[in-house]
Amino acid sequence: MDKDAIENLIEKAYSAFNKRDIDGVLMLMDQEVHWPNGWEGGFVEGHQAVRDYWTRQWAEINPIVLPVGIKQMRDGRVEVEVQQIVKDLKGNLLTDAKIKHVYTMKNGLIKAMEIVD
Repeated sequence: MDKDAIENLIEKAYSAFNKRDIDGVLMLMDQEVHWPNGWEGGFVEGHQAVRDYWTRQWAEINPIVLPVGIKQMRDGRVEVEVQQIVKDLKGNLLTDAKIKHVYTMKNGLIKAMEIVD
């Protein structure tokens, strides 16, 4: 994938996530995506597991994740610096921090993501 295609895919993914459009994000992911469960710990595998994880998460907290920098790494993965703002369902701020997400792409889709502090 070229740089513009990667940036477009990443921006679409975060936009759909922030709108709670699970199907919009899943269409950008490989069917067997390896996804971090940053809320409960560990990883989930595949579309249904990501859907279930986000459904549980959004019933308890309100995360907004905004990409602020995207760069391709030498090994072909993509590093995205994000501003992550997490509030409880009453609107109280729980977290506001910059973190990094590192993506592995395959056939134009997100194959895996990891969270790097």
